[in-house]
Amino acid sequence: MKTQKTIQHIVTSPLVNMGPIRLRQPLPTQGIENVDPFLLLHHYGPYAISEFNNPFDLGPHPHRGFEPITLLFKGEQFHRDSLGNEMVVKAGGVQWTTAGRGIIHAEAPTKTFVKKGGDLEGIQLWLNLPAKDKMITPNYQHLEDEEIPKIFSDDKKVQLNIIAGTQKEATGKIKTQTEVNVFTAKAEENGNLEIEVPKHHQSLLYLLEGEVVVNGQENLKKGNNQMVTFNQDGNTFHFNAKSKSTLLILSGAPIQEKVTQYGPYVMNTQTEILEAMRDYQQGKMGYLY
Repeated sequence: MKTQKTIQHIVTSPLVNMGPIRLRQPLPTQGIENVDPFLLLHHYGPYAISEFNNPFDLGPHPHRGFEPITLLFKGEQFHRDSLGNEMVVKAGGVQWTTAGRGIIHAEAPTKTFVKKGGDLEGIQLWLNLPAKDKMITPNYQHLEDEEIPKIFSDDKKVQLNIIAGTQKEATGKIKTQTEVNVFTAKAEENGNLEIEVPKHHQSLLYLLEGEVVVNGQENLKKGNNQMVTFNQDGNTFHFNAKSKSTLLILSGAPIQEKVTQYGPYVMNTQTEILEAMRDYQQGKMGYLY
C-alpha cells in the first residue's frame, strides 16, 4: 500500500567558501549532521568559466572511506586519478568514485571548455561506506547522459534520470556498495511526479533551479528553502513544478555507524584517520602528478 512520507526538515542552501570557490552547502547544515548514508552535499555553480575566471581547478587530493560522486549539470570537467583513469565528464554525466582504502584524484574544467567559455554547474556528493567496506579496493565508474536510464511522467513534463538504484521499471547502471537511490529530474512548468522510496530509507529532495511544491504543502524555490528531508514513515513523496525546475533526489538505507571525519577522510575512529594520513604521506594511496 502506498503511503506518503512526511517531511522532517525544510532547509535553505547557504553559500559557503571553500578556498577560492563559493558554493551552496545544504548538507551538513544547522540541525542536520547527515542524511545517513549521505554525509555532504555541495552545489557548485553555475560559474561563468573563462580563461580569466576558473576557480574550479582542483589539484590532486586524497580520499579514503567513502564514495565521492560528481553529477554534472552544465559544462565539462576533466577527471584524473591514481588508478590511471582520465575521463571527460560532460553535462548530464556522472562520475562515481569508490575511494575505499585510498585514491588520489583531480578535477577541473577541460582546457577546451575554459578556452571557449561557458557555465559550469554540478553536485558533489559524499556517500558513506560501512566499516566493513571502508578499505575495499578503490574503483571509478563513469556514465554519460545517454547511458543513464530515464523515465517520464504520464504527461511527459518530468524526466527522471536513474543514476543508481531503482524506480518503477528502471534500474541505474552504477554498481553501489550499499542500498541507495540517486536520481536527477528535469521538470517543465506544472510537471508533477510521485517518487517511490523504501520506507526504511533516509531520503531528501534538493532543488537546484526553479520552484516546486513537495507533497502539496512545502514550497522550495532557489535562493529560499531548497531542500526537504523526509521521515521513515511512508514509501512515496510527490513534487509539482511551479516553473521549469531541476532536482536531485537521494535515498538510502542508513548505515547507523559512528562517523569520524577529517578533511578528505571518512572513517569510524580517530586512529583510522591518523592511519589514513600516514598512508597518504607514505604513498600507499598511489600517486598523481
